[in-house]
Amino acid sequence: MCDYVKFVRVSILNNAIEAQLISSILMEQDIPHQIRSYHDTAYDGLFQVQMGWGEIRSPAEFERDILEIIDAIRSDLKTG
Repeated sequence: MCDYVKFVRVSILNNAIEAQLISSILMEQDIPHQIRSYHDTAYDGLFQVQMGWGEIRSPAEFERDILEIIDAIRSDLKTG
């Protein structure tokens, strides 16, 4: 039996601060995840302008939990 777990893209992240905040919350809750930046030094961040700062990936079974956390963070930022 293989212990391989497939990670799927859950959401696009807006910036590095949002990525760090979400990652710290997910680590506290023991939710497996990966943060991937779209920055490419060869193109000096051109892809981040077009595609967003980066993405968060996780096993599919955690997608709903992560999206709820992201929505809560983004709504808190809007209401200030």
